[in-house]
Amino acid sequence: MAVRLEMHVAGRIEDYALIGDLQTAALVCRDGTVDWLCLPRFDSQAIFAGLLGTEEHGFWRLGPAFAPGTPPPDADRRTYRGDSLILESEWDTPRGSVRVTDFMGPREEAPQLIRIVEGLSGRVPMRSSLRMRFSYGRITPWVHRVDERTVAVSGPDSVWLDTDAETYGKDLTTYSDFTVGPGDKVYFVISWQASHLGPPALPMPYESLAATEEFWQEWVEQCTYHGPYREAVIRSLITLKALTYAPTGGIVAAPTTSLPEEIGGVRNWDYRFTWLRDAAITLSSLLRTGYRDEARAWREWLLRAVGGDPENLQIMYGIAGERELGESELDWLPGYEGSTPVRVGNGAAGQLQLDVYGEVTEALHLAHMTGLARNDYASLLQLKLIQYLEHHWSEPDEGIWEVRGPRRHFVHSKVMAWVAVDRTIKLIESGDADGPLERWKELRDDIHRDVCEKGYDPERNTFTQSYGSRELDASLLLIPQMGFLPPDDKRVIGTIEAIQRELSTKDGFILRYPTSGDDAGVDGLAGDEGAFLACSFWMADDLAMIGRVDEARKLFERLLSLRNDLGLLAEEWDPVRGRQVGNFPQAFSHVPLIDTALRLTASGAYGG
Repeated sequence: MAVRLEMHVAGRIEDYALIGDLQTAALVCRDGTVDWLCLPRFDSQAIFAGLLGTEEHGFWRLGPAFAPGTPPPDADRRTYRGDSLILESEWDTPRGSVRVTDFMGPREEAPQLIRIVEGLSGRVPMRSSLRMRFSYGRITPWVHRVDERTVAVSGPDSVWLDTDAETYGKDLTTYSDFTVGPGDKVYFVISWQASHLGPPALPMPYESLAATEEFWQEWVEQCTYHGPYREAVIRSLITLKALTYAPTGGIVAAPTTSLPEEIGGVRNWDYRFTWLRDAAITLSSLLRTGYRDEARAWREWLLRAVGGDPENLQIMYGIAGERELGESELDWLPGYEGSTPVRVGNGAAGQLQLDVYGEVTEALHLAHMTGLARNDYASLLQLKLIQYLEHHWSEPDEGIWEVRGPRRHFVHSKVMAWVAVDRTIKLIESGDADGPLERWKELRDDIHRDVCEKGYDPERNTFTQSYGSRELDASLLLIPQMGFLPPDDKRVIGTIEAIQRELSTKDGFILRYPTSGDDAGVDGLAGDEGAFLACSFWMADDLAMIGRVDEARKLFERLLSLRNDLGLLAEEWDPVRGRQVGNFPQAFSHVPLIDTALRLTASGAYGG
């Protein structure tokens, strides 16, 4: 049995910082521990999976030395260096102060995680504890020396450690004990390389640091938003950029898997894929803030992923456009705070979600309206999507929330089908595409009439989650934002007020829909979940649209207060525990943050 020399356990979700190289990402805890890193891609197997298990499943701690049998100390301060993804953590100890700088430079060759220790005052004893476990913590690699370098090898993967500190091995862990004084610097770099190749090039950590800082400075300078919420918007944009897989333009929903929507529950999913919905709304936020290159790259990714088969459009793909995303469970991992199962892959890839057609069409429409160079195949794809919807919009589906219960006629799905047809009509009217204009205008009217007749409860003056149901659903908040009905329509106002009454937590945050505790509800799952942060941002948008701008601003600023100290948000907020829950950081939370900031800025609804 292995001797445990570390007492580190995974932190709260909001205790983590994100660093990344636009192809993968790592999560760094407050105590200087990297608990999650997949190499070489977002969706690769993790070499550090301590986030979903224990220290036995892989971690890398770098920080001040601490007494055996005690937990490692948290940093006294941490921040990102300016508008970048370079993390700086500082500790004040009885013997002095020290800084650790963590980053992953946008890569040209081998992926690298670089950690630089710098003494600030006094003389501080430090320790690096590196425990690599491949295949999500299941496999202990062969660790040995090659010249002056340390390499860990298992199957197709090798990870190389380079440092100017002395290292030693003990209990299947690589350690380094050293002391830094004022101005002293010590670097540690791990680099991934396919194991059948030779060693990767020797790292140049200080040159990489300068190049990484320059990259982020130049990227942030492109932002066209200069309003009162610029700090929050910039941090969200940087996060969205970090979730973009640079080689293809695909955008992951989050860099993690199986962080629970309910602590101890079963709602644990793999988000390291490109959902068309999430990527499309991400694209819209990037376009509205000046980032056309990312929009162009995503459009090209979409065209490659869909290929010549738009009739079989999936709701999600791999980051290079892969279609097979089979779901399985990792039963050797105990899960984040005991939340099992731990899943990889995502079975929702085979679901029918009709709203995706609307989100993709809306993104292509926005790209067209903002002057992105015309792509004839993109216009052809849009027409083919409507041809499919023309015959299938009236079918039940699994909807935006990917329910694992029976299919239903979800109102949001029908509304987004209307959006798809409406935006395509506008494309034809602009002269940039040809199609059966009058027939599709009739189709648009038919969908609108169907929703208003079957998806609206006149007794309660609210739209409902699905045809014939009494449940509410926060996705109904998108009805005015998509232009399906004007904000001053009494049915819109009634829906907003009903959602506030029935889906609001005591703090005013919004649940997606009612859950049923122990029994499987509409989503086919037992258990509950937190307040879905995107829905709360949607509520702030709607309140602003109906003239309740002060209420909208207050809700938005409460939402901003939920971000961690580095400005990051998970998928949901647990109002009982007062904690972030769900995969982290979550694109579907940061995108509506940007959108609401833009809307409130345009309305003048901000404090100060």
